[in-house]
Amino acid sequence: KGWNDFWKKIFLTIGMLIAVFGMRLVFPIVIVAVTANLGVLEVMDLALKADPDLEPGILFVERQFGILEIHGSDKERLLAAGRAAVAPAMAQVEVGSASPLRKLVPAETLERSAAQQYQQMLEQARAKRALAPPEHPQLQRLHAIAKRLIPFTAPWNERAGQWRWEVNLIGSQQINAFCMPGGKIAFYTGILDKLKLTDDEAAMIMGHEMAHALREHARERLAKTQATNLGVRLGAQLLGLGDLGNAAASLGAQLLTLKFSRSDETDADLVGLELAARAGYLPDASVSLWQKMGKASGSQQAGLAFLSTHPSGPDRIRELQQNVPKVQGL
Repeated sequence: KGWNDFWKKIFLTIGMLIAVFGMRLVFPIVIVAVTANLGVLEVMDLALKADPDLEPGILFVERQFGILEIHGSDKERLLAAGRAAVAPAMAQVEVGSASPLRKLVPAETLERSAAQQYQQMLEQARAKRALAPPEHPQLQRLHAIAKRLIPFTAPWNERAGQWRWEVNLIGSQQINAFCMPGGKIAFYTGILDKLKLTDDEAAMIMGHEMAHALREHARERLAKTQATNLGVRLGAQLLGLGDLGNAAASLGAQLLTLKFSRSDETDADLVGLELAARAGYLPDASVSLWQKMGKASGSQQAGLAFLSTHPSGPDRIRELQQNVPKVQGL
């Protein structure tokens, strides 16, 4: 009872970590809680997501230490309010809050590493004469789409206003497109030509890829990976995160092959849908796009790099169909 809030937070964090992950990740999550400034409510929410059966234990710890006297439906409402507070004002689609774990990887370091990897990729394409020149009609088309989307990105990530957005087109039969941290976008000619994308459908792809960067999915994925891999070293460096910062600087190559979770993909679908709708593109194009993707995955045997990390399916299409009415008329 004499403990201050800081030590209560540490105690609860360690207890929840041991319960969920065992001793191996005790030090990383202690560091997450302190350096990422996690509140007790956020720690409990993370633990509950990992294992709903922890609810009785969490309530017991709360009662014993008087950390939080909010339970049941009141707690759910508070958690929902916290998530909503992270989403942009006036957002029409509903997405969860970004994971606090991403703060383990410095955004500036990751964006700088991504920019270096992006430039290397462009140099390689240029050497192969596969990089589209500025006057290429398809590249000009992509630039026009990006110009309409970018003004609506800032509410989803305050750093987006400082990003030096780039859009490039690479000559390749691959069905692929991506946006790296910091707003570095690339389309392959295969995705435009093979799928015969309309401007509205191309805007949905670009919005989706922008959303991955805006919601910092790569940063979160890499942070979780590094927190696990560096657990032992972090335990010996409780007062600093130097190893994670250094690791982020060398992770650029992974950004091109990173696979996102199903929840990340849903997140990007919905945020991308809203971005494109606000830019004046037809929301229904999100459905027709993934219908084309589904047909391509069934008929093509090669060049499906995009579909290997962005699987199509009826659930994905159904989710978009349910959200299209929310953004109609934006």
